[in-house]
Amino acid sequence: MSVASSVDVLDRVRALCLALPDAHEVEAWGEPTFRVRNKLFAMYASPGNHHGRGRPALWIKAKAENQRLLMELEPTRYFAPPYVGPSGWVGMWLDKRPRWREVEELLRDGYRQVAPKRLLQAHGL
Repeated sequence: MSVASSVDVLDRVRALCLALPDAHEVEAWGEPTFRVRNKLFAMYASPGNHHGRGRPALWIKAKAENQRLLMELEPTRYFAPPYVGPSGWVGMWLDKRPRWREVEELLRDGYRQVAPKRLLQAHGL
């Protein structure tokens, strides 16, 4: 993946994350992280970062069952991210034609896990 295309991927991830109510971006560990009321729901791993292993990836807060199913069904697309995988996160490679609708749905699910209930109710989520 070229540098320009990984920038495009990050721009798209950023747009999806920041479209969620009260979501904001914080740089942490040298990478963009996405939060609601300062609780993490997604992290980007650039191809140049050792966490990305040369490929752009997105780590998303997930229920353990969803993480397991995604990794079983598509092990070439999904993985358990280092450090946070055992705590309910799923990794998604973004270098081979990501299914953006799926990315958006997973981001919404991750967001819903950490967002305050009142915020979710106020926005019909």
